[in-house]
Amino acid sequence: MYRTDPDHFATMMLEHGPALMRRARSLCRNLADAEDLVQETYARALAHRDGFELGTNLNAWLRRILFTTFVSKHRRGTRERAMLARYSAEWSASRNPGNEPTTGALSPKLAEALQELPQPMSNVVRLVDLDELSYREAADRLNVPVGTVMSRLFRGRRRLAGAISEVASPPVRREAA
Repeated sequence: MYRTDPDHFATMMLEHGPALMRRARSLCRNLADAEDLVQETYARALAHRDGFELGTNLNAWLRRILFTTFVSKHRRGTRERAMLARYSAEWSASRNPGNEPTTGALSPKLAEALQELPQPMSNVVRLVDLDELSYREAADRLNVPVGTVMSRLFRGRRRLAGAISEVASPPVRREAA
C-alpha cells in the first residue's frame, strides 16, 4: 500500500496527465468531457491512494480508474435515457397535429410537477430535457460546473418521475427469464 506523503503521490499522478488525457479524448471524443473524466480520475485516485501499491505501475492503475469511471458514467447515462423514454408519453403529451412538436408543451401533470421543483433544478431540467442543450451548454448558460448540472438533472428527473408515477398507472411487471 502507498502510505507516504499525499503531495508526492499527487505529483507522481500529474506526470501521467498527458497520457490520461489522450486516453480520455479517445474514449469521450470531446475535449470538455475528457477533461471532466481526467479530473474525476484524479479525484478517485487521491481518495483511494491507499489501494495503490508502491513499486507497481501507476500509469496502469490510473488508466484502469479512468476506464472504470468512463464506463460508470456511460451506464448512468443509459439509465437516465431509459427513464426518460419510459415517461416520454408525459413529456410529449401536447403536440399540435400537422405542425412540428413543441418542446415547451407539457401535460398538465408534468407542468405542475416541474413548477414544484426548486428553481435551480427546474432550470437544468428545462435546459437539458426541453431545450435539448448538452450538459456543457447548460452549465455554461447557468454558470455552474457540469457536475452540478448532472446532479441537479438526476435529482430533478427522479422527482418528476416520482410525481408522475404517483398518478400514473403502476409499471408492468417483467416475467423472470
